[in-house]
Amino acid sequence: MNERTYDAVQETIYEQKLDNGLHVFLLPKKEVAKTYGIFMTNYGSVDRTFIPIEGEKAITVPDGIAHFLEHKLFEKEDRDVFADFLRQGASPNAYTSFTKTAYLFSATKMIEENVRTLLDFVQAPYFSEASVEKEKGIIAQEIKMYDDQPDWQAFMGTIKNMFKNNPVNIDIAGTVSSIDTITKDDLYTCYRTFYHPANMVLFVAGNFDSKAMMEAIEQNQKQKDFPSMEEIKKNVPEEPAHVVTTQRAIHLPVSIPKAVVGIKESSRRLGPEQFLKHETIQGMLLDYFFSPSGPFYEKLYKEHLIDDSFEYSTTVEEDFSFSLISTNTDKPDEFANRVKQLLLGTAAVRLSEETLEVMKKKRIGQLLRGMNALEFTANQFINYHFAGIDFFELFPYIQQLTLDEVNEFLTNWIEEERLTSLKIVSD
Repeated sequence: MNERTYDAVQETIYEQKLDNGLHVFLLPKKEVAKTYGIFMTNYGSVDRTFIPIEGEKAITVPDGIAHFLEHKLFEKEDRDVFADFLRQGASPNAYTSFTKTAYLFSATKMIEENVRTLLDFVQAPYFSEASVEKEKGIIAQEIKMYDDQPDWQAFMGTIKNMFKNNPVNIDIAGTVSSIDTITKDDLYTCYRTFYHPANMVLFVAGNFDSKAMMEAIEQNQKQKDFPSMEEIKKNVPEEPAHVVTTQRAIHLPVSIPKAVVGIKESSRRLGPEQFLKHETIQGMLLDYFFSPSGPFYEKLYKEHLIDDSFEYSTTVEEDFSFSLISTNTDKPDEFANRVKQLLLGTAAVRLSEETLEVMKKKRIGQLLRGMNALEFTANQFINYHFAGIDFFELFPYIQQLTLDEVNEFLTNWIEEERLTSLKIVSD
């Protein structure tokens, strides 16, 4: 078991890569009462075309299958996994994103038992034709529910405006028609390909003994047999740099229109260094311009184009990257045009050393506050790990950013062909 100490954040991580390829990270924190465990696979909704393990030709599986698989792993032939956790005083959950699927729990007691339950249920799939057919109806209802949610439709609608070929433009849950074609054989194919321990990470943070916990995890994994791991070969389609459409409207029964401006930040594969640069600088620039103390926020507020619903975010993955700026507003077209105008003007902006130092301190402060939550630390650590980056090394990276680096990024940040807008308006 390797021990890593990070003086910048005063944290110690215990790490071990097991014989079956599973990467385990432990973050013991004796001062907290709760423990959080998360078991994540580097597999999400965009992974729809790939060569299956022991296969030779690429296949394309139905849209929404990663999310469907997440649902089905909780169901066993003889028991309900949620009940297992509840009996052990734990609160379980799971989620599927564009690129990851995660299974998790939080608890204040029976921690080793809950970690074993987490590992055991994820590593023991059970799918039958009858249970798959039953699940289709449940997920179909979930999909229909999201069809009526303005926030989700604004989010996915803007992504569809931006990306032409990348499957990030497909709803994570798929469609009613796509999930109707899923079979138990499809689920087993995806499971065998993407749920091998070597494609997964287990992170446990909280109140426990690191040595005893690692021994319990090792013993659990030694009792299971896994085939040798092959390289996972995914097919990621080429994506143009420009957006699909510059503007679009969706009609839903809303009392106040919603407007979103999207920036298609990247459409090419990012290596670890590029990933780190995009994720860090994009976030810092958005925050500088659009936070309540920022120059763009002040302009939009004084022009009565935004309200308290105003928000912004940036998403960086290895094969795609985008930022979203949104608000509820009675003037959706004026908001979109004004935000685009302000963004296009950033090429002429030059930050000062003093401004950059304030931006750095603010970003580091946000991360440190986030780390007060075990969930934030664990999720961020794994996401960065899959990108080839040590999350705790983010702090010295931010401190070492130079003014020239940030201003050069800013000069090339925005191009008109990579901007789009979407509005949600009533019929």
